[in-house]
Amino acid sequence: MRIYTRSGDKGETSLIYGKRVKKNDLRVEAYGTCDETNSMIGVARSHLSNEDFEGKEAVIEALHQVQTILFHVGAELATPKDQEVMWKLKKDHIEALEKQIDDWDQTLEPLKNFILPSGHPSAAALHTARTIARRAERAAVAIGEELENERVVSYLNRLSDFLFVAARYVNQSLGAEELPLKTDV
Repeated sequence: MRIYTRSGDKGETSLIYGKRVKKNDLRVEAYGTCDETNSMIGVARSHLSNEDFEGKEAVIEALHQVQTILFHVGAELATPKDQEVMWKLKKDHIEALEKQIDDWDQTLEPLKNFILPSGHPSAAALHTARTIARRAERAAVAIGEELENERVVSYLNRLSDFLFVAARYVNQSLGAEELPLKTDV
């Protein structure tokens, strides 16, 4: 099987079940942005590979789990409304994010001011993934009534919170400083 098909050379692509749409279709934007988020989480994971800290394997596994679910969320977004979704996001997936957020947040120093994306390269990549997840959320909202599963928006919303806390947790675990927002500029 070849990687290239030439079928998208005129600005169209296929959704799941073969429906052809323009590459700037809201669904393509939404699932493409999920893919971007997923890729940036992969960058964050790769930066952790040579590090050593307590809880490293749990962080890597949590990120792997999120990547897997995010891939399926993208497939759900790529499924036209009138078609059966092969895999559907569940309430449990959102609750798992919330539990991990709460667990990590309990170990962090409370924020006293806004922080800027910074610190360890993995944390900076997680902050970048967070902003991409926010864009994916906006794209999913733009789909509107065509979005079959309202949990997709909730998951993407919670995912950005998860990535923020994960970035802070990684910075703290590796002794990397969080950069506070300057208020005296």
